[in-house]
Amino acid sequence: MKDFLRQVGQIVIPPVVYIIMRIIWYTSSKKFHFITPVGDEQHICVTWHGELLMSPQAYRHIHQKQKSSAIISQHFDGQLIASTLNLLSIRPLRGSSKKGAKKVLLEAFRAVKNGEEVLITPDGPRGPRHSMSDGAIGLAVKSKLPIFVMNYKASSYWQLKSWDQFVIPKPFCKIDFYMQSISLEGLSLDEAREYLLVQMLEHTIQ
Repeated sequence: MKDFLRQVGQIVIPPVVYIIMRIIWYTSSKKFHFITPVGDEQHICVTWHGELLMSPQAYRHIHQKQKSSAIISQHFDGQLIASTLNLLSIRPLRGSSKKGAKKVLLEAFRAVKNGEEVLITPDGPRGPRHSMSDGAIGLAVKSKLPIFVMNYKASSYWQLKSWDQFVIPKPFCKIDFYMQSISLEGLSLDEAREYLLVQMLEHTIQ
């Protein structure tokens, strides 16, 4: 019975979530703040796990035709996220830092070589919230690409009591999106991790 409900959920939940995402998107007042120019250069893209409802939409709004993929966990909720992102033409790469890490990073590197931008949640799939794993940093350094940081703040929102304190902006609210391109060139792994963490925390809901 549990497997049957999961199968039904995989079919029903993603389009429902997508519809909710689009309702919030189209009813909200949006302002985009480009802290640094992003341009058309290929990036590795990062956002917090708790900001997944809106950040991928903002990404697709800015990069409407860019080939894109996202590293998504192999858990059940990862399948739901993967199916939802597919509706935004963002191809899922299944794996995480704890399961399938080597395989998915190789797939991500091949995707980058094929001209795709790869989206990663550094604190996914299970946290701790706003922690910084090395996947995005390693991929950016190996690919010699800058990192595209996406954050947002909403004037009115619900915040779930999940580990990532998932943020759901309320319809008709104001959403400020913060975008920036940062380079990790010349930084050690520890320096890059700390630098990226500081940049990602500056414009997020705590």
